[in-house]
Amino acid sequence: MDADAPLLAVDNLTITLPAGRGRTVDIVENVSFRLDGAEIMGLVGESGSGKSMSALAIMGLIDAPGARIAGSIRFRGRELIGLDRRALRALRGAEIAMIFQDPMTALTPVHTVGWQIDEQLRAHQPLSRAGARARTVELLGEMGVPDPRRAADRYPHQLSGGLRQRAMIAMALSCNPSLLIADEPTTALDVTVQAQILDLLRRLRQDFGSSILLITHDMGVVAETCDRTTVLYSGNVAEHGPTDALFRQPAHPYTAALLDSIPPLRGTRPRRLPSIPGAPPAPSARPPGCPFQPRCAYGHVACETRPSLLPIGAQQVACVLPAEGRALPPRAVLSA
Repeated sequence: MDADAPLLAVDNLTITLPAGRGRTVDIVENVSFRLDGAEIMGLVGESGSGKSMSALAIMGLIDAPGARIAGSIRFRGRELIGLDRRALRALRGAEIAMIFQDPMTALTPVHTVGWQIDEQLRAHQPLSRAGARARTVELLGEMGVPDPRRAADRYPHQLSGGLRQRAMIAMALSCNPSLLIADEPTTALDVTVQAQILDLLRRLRQDFGSSILLITHDMGVVAETCDRTTVLYSGNVAEHGPTDALFRQPAHPYTAALLDSIPPLRGTRPRRLPSIPGAPPAPSARPPGCPFQPRCAYGHVACETRPSLLPIGAQQVACVLPAEGRALPPRAVLSA
């Protein structure tokens, strides 16, 4: 692997699924981003923007009949698209791991939490049953699970949402992967547990040197966790750049609208937070130009042509406003 190459390089990723009656639809269109070593990158956007589908493509978990994946996904310089199943199985869990959105459905209900972590350890490491169980208990303890030996013998439904999430993280980290994909790891958790999970992710980067692709719709989580951020809208990249720069002066109206929906930490709080009118288009009904145009307060004739990603300082933005010399107003950074 080239020392200067990113850990993960996604280039022009397009995911096409059958839509019935011989038709197909592009769920994700020409998405590109990079993830360097020991970096946390946020992948944000509304539901249906293509975040989870992009993650499943990286993991090689899109196997629907008729599905097509085009473009390039390189991990340590190795192309993952088209890799055979045996090679993918060797990578998954050992080198690339994923925390799925809902641990209650991602964990198998008919086996104990400890059995499921033991199974992954023994699949990728030369451990005996006793050795795998000892490592499982150790991992649960490192994740902050109280009485980890007892928790290992419990079924998922016998644990709280926060403990199930910690068990999922323990499973994902059991083989010290270089890349962790965390898909909405704080969804449906109370704010106290959310803060604990985010602190745990930051410590994973510090203690294990892992890179993290954090998928979320919560811009506040991104502000306090991520080094860089990629904003997706309707399966397309709207904006990408360093998190502080992107939060201080977003260049895309969609990014600005997402940030405006968060209560400010400083100054006078508005009585009512602004919302984005309308809803994202269905993948089969995207407008021919900018997909955000129907909901954009700045939309005009030039937006009827699909914009390309253009460099604007440290950021990249798919919008005609910067090219026209028009900038969105700066804003305060949410992170402390």
